Amino acid sequence: MLEEPLFLDQLTTVPANGVGLAVLGHPIKHSISPQLHGAALDKLSQKEPEFKHWKYQKIEVIPDLLPEALPRLANLGYRGLNLTIPHKVDVLPLIDSVDPQAKIMGAVNTLSWENNGWKGYNTDGVGLSRAVSNAFGKDLKDFNVLILGAGGASRAAVSQCLVEGCQNLAIYNRSIDRANQLLEILKTNGLSQEIVILDHPVNPFENTNSEILIINATSLGLQLSDVSPIDLNAFPKSVCVYDMVYNPPVTKLLKQAKEKHYSCSNGLGMLVGQAARSLEIWTGREISENAMRQGAKLALF
Repeated sequence: MLEEPLFLDQLTTVPANGVGLAVLGHPIKHSISPQLHGAALDKLSQKEPEFKHWKYQKIEVIPDLLPEALPRLANLGYRGLNLTIPHKVDVLPLIDSVDPQAKIMGAVNTLSWENNGWKGYNTDGVGLSRAVSNAFGKDLKDFNVLILGAGGASRAAVSQCLVEGCQNLAIYNRSIDRANQLLEILKTNGLSQEIVILDHPVNPFENTNSEILIINATSLGLQLSDVSPIDLNAFPKSVCVYDMVYNPPVTKLLKQAKEKHYSCSNGLGMLVGQAARSLEIWTGREISENAMRQGAKLALF
């Protein structure tokens, strides 16, 4: 059973020998981030006991209270924050500096208290990159990539694919306008590579030889009643499928991929990878992704 989130008026000062960490969102009750980070901090504390005093919590913060939350948390002794819906973009004018890759994405999911101010990072792209490498034994640069969706998750995926230099990139989204808005944001932030935009599910890579990676960056699959975001019958046998959804662990998209014997993976690896990178930023230590993965599985299953 997931623990209840805290609210700003319930927070107290972090002990002098401790460090406060948290994830902020609205809603946030569903988050399993405390279990991931708690497991990794437990592992760290076996060699370095001071990490026993680092605590990670989830805090419900409505959008109107975000400007108030950031200085309050800093004053209470919080030094690392994760951000989820709906704060990843709205936080940008409220922080002191932004990491270059997060600036390209136009969104941050991690804040670190540095030089008396909050610095923003985005670890979602790194999380995806690590997950793809672990799942398929290849890097993003080795694939032709088709990304499904044009929302916030897609923004991180598209940016990471371009930064790493994937072979070719296409986006399938039912709304061409929304997909073009995403491209404009990325172009404004410094990415100008050619991207194919699709409003119907076809294989855009028929004339290239590189293996195809399909990444589901939509929310389709979160509910058991959801339809699959795409029919895999339009693609050849060499397709790899990565679904960012991790709960349920097998979506309709992954079920079809398994039936066709395609290489596939759910989003648990990305969840772990982005969380590990956040904790690396805050601690300056190498983080055990295995410990985080075990923490996630205990929370989910």
